Amino acid sequence: MKNLIVIKIGGNAGAELTPVFYQQLKQWRAAGKAVLLVHGGGNKISEYCEKLQLPVMKKDGIRVTDAATLEITQMVLLGLIQPQILQQLASHQIPAMGLNTLSNTAIQGEMIDPLTLGSVGKVTEIYTALFEKFLNDYVGVVAPLAQDAQGGWLNINGDHAAAEIAALLQAKALYLVTDVPGVLKEGRVISIITPAKAKQLQAKKVIGGGMLPKINAAFYAVEKGIPNVKICSNTLNEGTIFKED
Repeated sequence: MKNLIVIKIGGNAGAELTPVFYQQLKQWRAAGKAVLLVHGGGNKISEYCEKLQLPVMKKDGIRVTDAATLEITQMVLLGLIQPQILQQLASHQIPAMGLNTLSNTAIQGEMIDPLTLGSVGKVTEIYTALFEKFLNDYVGVVAPLAQDAQGGWLNINGDHAAAEIAALLQAKALYLVTDVPGVLKEGRVISIITPAKAKQLQAKKVIGGGMLPKINAAFYAVEKGIPNVKICSNTLNEGTIFKED
């Protein structure tokens, strides 16, 4: 879908997304572009885990997901956050549809490191025809969950899911929205990053933690041929653009 724009957002759309964001979605749709939102929910998942006295563990910014954590993740993403995002879009007169549960093959995946990360996966295949059908008329909303070949659920890092889905759908652009205006060095946005520059910044500990999955996802999308990839704030303006070396 060469007219498709994929946007990864956080799990608190009511607080995080501004009228400028929704206006941009409307403008894109009016211009004939399709929009797919991939939403996270990490903070809310951690909150519920802590309430239930379950350990919250991460490795390189990726949530370690045992059976209990996976159940909470499903509940929070599909039962709480996605309905809230759909409601927010409706309040701005933007037609939207949640796509995760339209088919048990909507998003398929496989585990990446079960011994270390548990039920954490990567997207391997999507029901392309299903996505294309609904994205022509609706803004799609997707949680970063997939099902494996046996029908079991997998938790996927939201940034990685957005990049993998964007690649499979051959999107025109990928925006990874975060709470800062881009990748920062000494408080200033780095306008363009290449893999070589990213390695230098990581070695100097300029970047790390939760920013690492975003950067890795961005470079994955670049490698897969997505022409416009950036990490930015919820205004969708400026930000850090990702390029090949």
